[in-house]
Amino acid sequence: MPKKKETKKKTVKKTVKKETTKSKIKKEPLKALFAHERVIIESSEEAQTVYNNGIYGTLLEDKKLQLSLQEALFLMEKQKISIFDSRNKTFTFERFVKRATNIEPTFWIRYGVYKDMRSRGYIVKTALKFGADFRVYDRGIKPGEDHARWVVYPVHEGSTLTWYDFAAKNRVAHSTKKRLMMGVVDDEGDVTYWEIKWLRP
Repeated sequence: MPKKKETKKKTVKKTVKKETTKSKIKKEPLKALFAHERVIIESSEEAQTVYNNGIYGTLLEDKKLQLSLQEALFLMEKQKISIFDSRNKTFTFERFVKRATNIEPTFWIRYGVYKDMRSRGYIVKTALKFGADFRVYDRGIKPGEDHARWVVYPVHEGSTLTWYDFAAKNRVAHSTKKRLMMGVVDDEGDVTYWEIKWLRP
């Protein structure tokens, strides 16, 4: 019988070119100045981006970005900004908290609620003109697109409210057509929320 010819299998090696990925360049934190009771970022495209991406702060007429103390500490923790004093000395976390607490005695309680709400994906803005601490927009809603859903009052779990204080907060929420929410902060910094609604008998 004739011998079968052995067929050699040709193995074709596929050479996969490794795509060279550009090393991610870590952006330097924006420089911010602690001025009086607010933190200011000089006018720049980056400052505009900070505002547009997260709706942080208020854009002033000269295009500078003004941040509240809570916004500034939150962005500093996220390494988006570095905060300097008038002598060009950098604020540490502890030094900033101490300075902010001198200005706002309840700063740490308020910051606990601000940070928690921001971490949950809500946009949080000050609500001083409403007589509240914060106004909070529902997820996916930006200021200007719709009204804030809640006015929020941060309180420590050990603090007390009189019925007069409680009724006054309810009136603020009712008059602004927003829901009233209490953010109760415990000693560990955990926050529990209570929403209060008006009921007519």
